Amino acid sequence: MSESRTTTMNTQNDSMLRRMFSQRHDGKQIDGKAFDVNFILISIALMAIGLVIVTSASMPVAARLFDNPFHFAIRHGIYLCLAGVAACIVMQIPMQWWRVSNPWLLLSAVVLLILVLFVGRTVNGSRRWLVVGPITIQVAELAKLFFFCYLAGYMVRRYEEVTENLKGFMKPLVVFFVLAFLILLQPDLGTVVVMFATTLGLLFLAGAKLWQFFGLVFTGLALITALILTADYRVERMSSFLKPWEDPFGAGYQLTQSLMAYGRGDWFGQGLGNSLQKLEFLPEAHTDFIVAILAEEFGFMGVVCVLILLFALVYKALKLGNLALKAERPYDGYLAYAIGIWFSFQTAVNVGASAGILPTKGLTLPLVSYGGSSLIVMAVAVAILIRIDFEIRVDGVQAMSKGSKKKVNKAKSKVKKLLAEAAPHNEEGVAE
Repeated sequence: MSESRTTTMNTQNDSMLRRMFSQRHDGKQIDGKAFDVNFILISIALMAIGLVIVTSASMPVAARLFDNPFHFAIRHGIYLCLAGVAACIVMQIPMQWWRVSNPWLLLSAVVLLILVLFVGRTVNGSRRWLVVGPITIQVAELAKLFFFCYLAGYMVRRYEEVTENLKGFMKPLVVFFVLAFLILLQPDLGTVVVMFATTLGLLFLAGAKLWQFFGLVFTGLALITALILTADYRVERMSSFLKPWEDPFGAGYQLTQSLMAYGRGDWFGQGLGNSLQKLEFLPEAHTDFIVAILAEEFGFMGVVCVLILLFALVYKALKLGNLALKAERPYDGYLAYAIGIWFSFQTAVNVGASAGILPTKGLTLPLVSYGGSSLIVMAVAVAILIRIDFEIRVDGVQAMSKGSKKKVNKAKSKVKKLLAEAAPHNEEGVAE
């Protein structure tokens, strides 16, 4: 009987010690998780929704082109598996590797962008894809990730220059303009706009002076306007975006069909598989205009649910960046910021283009749209966020264990003393 009571008291003592130590030194209970599982849950939810919508949206065109309505769905499933494998591999790579290797990653991005101009595959007038056996790589997607890795590293190496003088502020912009020039030769203005917006956001968060920031904003807008005006097809896109119903069967055809899909969706949609616009009325229904089919089949509420998931992912990325900076891991923080801004702006452009709010751009919806390169690179970006979160937690545990051994011993002795004093005594005065 006494042995049973002794065991119970020891268990209670250990539990009390854990709680007191956690509250004293952590300010919160230890959750025992190696990383934030919500990153994985949100990503899987978006990928699952993407697989369902891509399958539904692509069946008519797949049946006509390949005599197999599930052609694109099968390929998208393969891309999802490859994205999962790539993400698992990246999660094993320490952030130190990214800190050291980011200049070489940038160099490889430049080499690939030059290579695609000579040996790349041309689709719809754009030379953007490298073919390596059965694998097709959209180089611009890799260039975005590698540039953001370099930009985060530059912010750490040249932080004082970026915030104090114009020279340090302009150096990363020179690198951006080189990449932008190579990407525009493909041509791919949408990727350049996303990279520019992310660069702006990261420079602002890094503490660049306001006059430099706004000067860059106005300069960038002027250059984008010039690029639009110097290409007839871009001017046509702008005019069709502003007045799509003036030429609903010509320049404004794609946007008007997308808007009709939104209109048919109403609040709760027509139901899965009941879209009319996917019957080859709306071009690129399973890629650039996937949100229009989502809106038609699941309505306003379906679109809101997907946007909430994407917003949660972006919010967690930005919050993680702030946490990394507080933990004195500036590279990790700036890279998390860059990924968050990238996801948010690309989502805004994709949804805005299909809803007629922004001009049409060939950008995918992160983790949802059909497209192997985009899906894999986005999954890798999420894996980097998970790795950053993991290393911050490991650093916190190590710091706590190294710096608090004496405090732990003191806390244990105090608690044992208090428990001994509070324990019931028998007639002889000996604690039971």
